[in-house]
Amino acid sequence: MIKKFLKVFTIIGVALILVSWGGTGHRKISYNVSLSFNSEMSIFNSWASYLRDHASDADSRKQSDPTEAPKHYIDIENFSGFTTTGKINQTSYYSTDEGILPWATIATFDSLRNCLIRHDIDKAKQFAADLGHYVGDGHMPLHITKNFDGQLTGNNGIHSRYETTMIDTYSSQISYTGSSISVITNVNQYVFDYIYANYKYKDSVLIADNYAKTQSNYTLALWNKTGGFTTKLFKNASHALAELIYTAWVQAGKPSLTATSDEQNPNIQFTEALEQNSPNPFTSYTSIKYNLNENADVILQVKDVLGNNVATLFKGFKPAGSYTLDWIPQNQHEGIYFIVLDTRKIHQVKKMILVR
Repeated sequence: MIKKFLKVFTIIGVALILVSWGGTGHRKISYNVSLSFNSEMSIFNSWASYLRDHASDADSRKQSDPTEAPKHYIDIENFSGFTTTGKINQTSYYSTDEGILPWATIATFDSLRNCLIRHDIDKAKQFAADLGHYVGDGHMPLHITKNFDGQLTGNNGIHSRYETTMIDTYSSQISYTGSSISVITNVNQYVFDYIYANYKYKDSVLIADNYAKTQSNYTLALWNKTGGFTTKLFKNASHALAELIYTAWVQAGKPSLTATSDEQNPNIQFTEALEQNSPNPFTSYTSIKYNLNENADVILQVKDVLGNNVATLFKGFKPAGSYTLDWIPQNQHEGIYFIVLDTRKIHQVKKMILVR
């Protein structure tokens, strides 16, 4: 628990001053997503400016939301099997201490797709902006290592020198084109694959830092050593974001982007049926309340960040009314979970946090 607070405090402390990829980098990655849009996605071109302007909303939330910081990194070497196989158990994380970046990315993709299914376009754009941020973090090598600030190798402070000072100085030289996109067949594997691929660049950043310290113009020397692969990381991040948005849109049935209510789908009712669980965060149990305006067949489930069903709390018919029940987790690890309420007219989700 102490390690968790130290880690989160350090990440938040850096974020309050800088924000990852220096803010400048996140805006460039998100705005350049349109470079890879295909002809079908021309309707998304109007999103580019929004994604740029809200590219760092997720960083801003760190100041008020204690669950946000772990979504931005993963200390991947601390996960069992990584040092020997280069991969980890992708089905679940064991502790938010080590970060949950890939799982947070996957959960945000799911939220984007579900908003598109419901034609909640305004909310979809918000999730797309967050998705762009997490994808950007997944392409920043120092967000994928326990040596996130060079503190283990005598490179203290490299995090800000690389992603902020250097990027702000040479952002105009980070120029790239788009490339063709396709529907992703396995989003979970796709996200982990680019995490694994981008991890290898963390040593290159540290080597470049050691070299640049010996030069009279540190920032220029760091850019000369890292500019080539940094531009590649930016290009790959923008392309990955384009493919993820495209896949979410295809999986949602390619809905129009002009509907922001239930005009196109009258069967969807936007009633605040599911209330926030209490207490939240919780340790041994939490109470969940939901309200039905009419008789309905109800499914109430608890899911993890990958969308796996953890518990089915109720499945069956309920007359109109208000209902409360408790969830007592059994062998679940601490972390983020979601309450999901589904009826024929309602799909609502609330986030809850289990702490041990």
